[in-house]
Amino acid sequence: MALFLLVFAVCLLIFGGMLAILLLSGTPRYRTEPQQLLDLFDRALESQVGETEWNTVMDYPIRHDDYLDGVRRRARRLMDEHGNHGRATRGKPLLDAEGREELKALRDHLASRQALHEQGGGNE
Repeated sequence: MALFLLVFAVCLLIFGGMLAILLLSGTPRYRTEPQQLLDLFDRALESQVGETEWNTVMDYPIRHDDYLDGVRRRARRLMDEHGNHGRATRGKPLLDAEGREELKALRDHLASRQALHEQGGGNE
């Protein structure tokens, strides 16, 4: 009986400790920043980003910044309208010529907004 109680106490301690760790640890959060989008756009314009990486970033909503989420949605729409689905794996550009022009304009707009924000001109 003593062995049973010892094993039971050890198991209870282990399970209790695991439960406490799970309850006290926070949920990991991924937070997309403007520079990450700019880097992704630059690499997409240079045809150095794959469709999987593009979709990973573009399919993840940005809840902390409505403007960035709008940029993300617009870039996602560009891929839907001008994307060369499946061709990026064969070395082809991710977007057609018109899509790259629109992505460059979107990238330049985001870059200028970010530069203003870093200079203190942003009100966020």
